[in-house]
Amino acid sequence: MALVLLALILVPIAEIAVFIQVGGLIGLGPTLLCIVLSAVLGLWLLRRQGLKTVRDAQASLNRNEAPVRELVDGVCLFFAGAFLLTPGFITDAIGFLLMIPPVRHWAGAAVIRYFRKHGRMTIVTPGGPPRSPGRPDVIDGDYQEVDDSDGDLPPAKESRWRPDSRP
Repeated sequence: MALVLLALILVPIAEIAVFIQVGGLIGLGPTLLCIVLSAVLGLWLLRRQGLKTVRDAQASLNRNEAPVRELVDGVCLFFAGAFLLTPGFITDAIGFLLMIPPVRHWAGAAVIRYFRKHGRMTIVTPGGPPRSPGRPDVIDGDYQEVDDSDGDLPPAKESRWRPDSRP
């Protein structure tokens, strides 16, 4: 939380400083043109790579594979788009870096490592239920006993959640 607050304060200050430096070197008009062109180019790249990511995710699903890499790419592309739409040279640089597939894979792997170490992460195993690493499987619930001695309750419906059945 403190890191986010610090970034919200420092990033605009750094962007203003870079604007002043670049504007002093090339002038106001060319500086503004660079910002607009970087946003247009970034959105064009974002559209192309986003569509490719969607196609790759669909291909993974068609092979009955979880599209984990494609989801990570999609999240990185989302943040790349947000950085590219934010006016500034620093945020544009971060956005363009996230457009590069090896950088996206590195960033995704770093986020996954972070959540495995500090956060809650669910592991899904083929043919088995999701489980949390290092935690026992616990099912918590409430129940109520029902007296059906007079037979006025409808028959119980078949449930797909029986422990002995697999989908």
